[in-house]
Formats: sequence, structure tokens, C-alpha cells
Amino acid sequence: MKYGIHQMLFTENFTEQDLPILDKVRELGFDGIEFVLFQPDSFPADAVRRHAESIGLEINTAIGLSAEHNLISPDPTNRRRGVEFMKQLVSLTQQLNAENLTGVNYAGWGYLSGKMRTQQEWRWGVESFREVCKFAREYTDVKLCTEVVNRFESHFINIAADAVRFIDEVGEPNALVHLDTFHMIREEDNFTEAIRLCGKKLGYVHACESQRGIPGTGLVPWAEFFEALKSVGYDGWVTIESFTTELENVARLCCIWRKLADSPEQLASEGLAFLKRVNRDLAVNA
Repeated sequence: MKYGIHQMLFTENFTEQDLPILDKVRELGFDGIEFVLFQPDSFPADAVRRHAESIGLEINTAIGLSAEHNLISPDPTNRRRGVEFMKQLVSLTQQLNAENLTGVNYAGWGYLSGKMRTQQEWRWGVESFREVCKFAREYTDVKLCTEVVNRFESHFINIAADAVRFIDEVGEPNALVHLDTFHMIREEDNFTEAIRLCGKKLGYVHACESQRGIPGTGLVPWAEFFEALKSVGYDGWVTIESFTTELENVARLCCIWRKLADSPEQLASEGLAFLKRVNRDLAVNA
């Protein structure tokens, strides 16, 4: 199992001047960092890849698609634009020598139609995501992991069962499920059953506390969570995705209205230590 941290705990838009963050992440004990590719044209991919490789830090990427790139939009122009944008992100992810492109990569992040998803939206999503996955499989080694998010951020995929059905219908081997404990605790009836339902289709994990604070300080059933991961043989990424009020725009977008740690470094280091301890204790007691 490998442990990662999210870029936006430290900075919103990563530039070449932010490369020392990679050193900090490595010094804190993480195996990798997850970048959000909101601005792919200006992202310093080559410099990031070289620096990460020089210090033994791995990379994953993510996106929350915008309205103009929404793969389930009723506007065919937006859907086509979204497919081409996703192909660009796949290529950039490969350029970074990254393994996974995760997040809300199948619909507009925050897009809510005001009603339950429709069969037409489902067809649009499956067809568009399948095209992206086929492109990724033909030209890269990138896996596309579909993140299950809560009802306030999307009406499309809110539970693991829907994500499994979605990737099954996409039908490409590089399409996998991305689970996030922050969303799971709001939507799933049972952590263990959700993870077991995904099984070998689980490709990526966010380890986030129920209030987005330091893992171990909230309501997430962490022992159950890690036991379930072990039961399906998951040994991939466990990435802390948390944010602080220090990044005002990120805090606004993610609704972080109170201070959850004294610093990003505290949240990262204490969260990592807690997650490793829970996982280690389970192994000792097995």
C-alpha cells in the first residue's frame, strides 16, 4: 500500500516555483503526490516529473471537470469538448509518468440537474468515458478512476454500486473505481460492503476524515475501512485529500469554513502517522 497527499493542501495552482513542495512531501514520509490538472497548458510537467523522479516521489493526477467539459451535458458541444479535454489530461498524465487519472472525470464537478440522473445522461457518460478510456489504452498506460462523490457535488454517481455499474458498461480494462471516505460516510450504507462490491475494480482511494480534517479526528470507521481494503487485496494508493482555510479559493470551493489543523504540515504528518498506525495494527493483530 502506498500513501499520497493532495497538492491542494499546499497550493492551488502548482507552478515551477512550487517544486520545493515535492521535497516537503517526501520529507513528511509520503510515497506520492496527487496533482489536480485544472490548467494543463501551464502545468510544468517536465520539471515536475524530473524533480519527482530525482527524489523517488510518485505522481497521480486528478480533475473535477468544468461545466464546459461536462461529459453528461445536454449540450453536445460541451460533451465533445470534454472528451478532447480528457484526452489532453491523459496525455499529460502519461508525460508525468503518473499511474492514475482520478476524480470527477466523467461529469461536471458541482453539476446538478435538479433531478435524478436520466438514462440519456447515463448513455452520454458511458459513451464519452469509453472513448477517453480507449484513447488512454491505445496511447498510454494511464488508468482512469471514477470518483464516487456525494449528492451535493453530483447527482450522477453517489455510491460504489453505481460506479461499478458505470465502469462495467464502459467496458474498458483501464476504467476503475475511485472511493473517497469523505463521500462514503455521507452516501454508503456500509463501508465494508461498498469496498467489497468494488473488489478488484477498486483502483484508487482517498483517505479523508468526515469533516476534511486530520484523519482520526472524525467519524470515519478507519479500522473497518482498512480491513475491507485488505479483504479485496487492495494494495494501491491511499491518498489524503484535505484542504485548509489558508487557500481561500480552495476553501470556498470545498466549503472549508473552520480551521481543521494548525498547518498543512500538521494535517499531513499526523494524518499519515494515524493511517499507517491503523494499517499496521491490523496486520499485527491478524
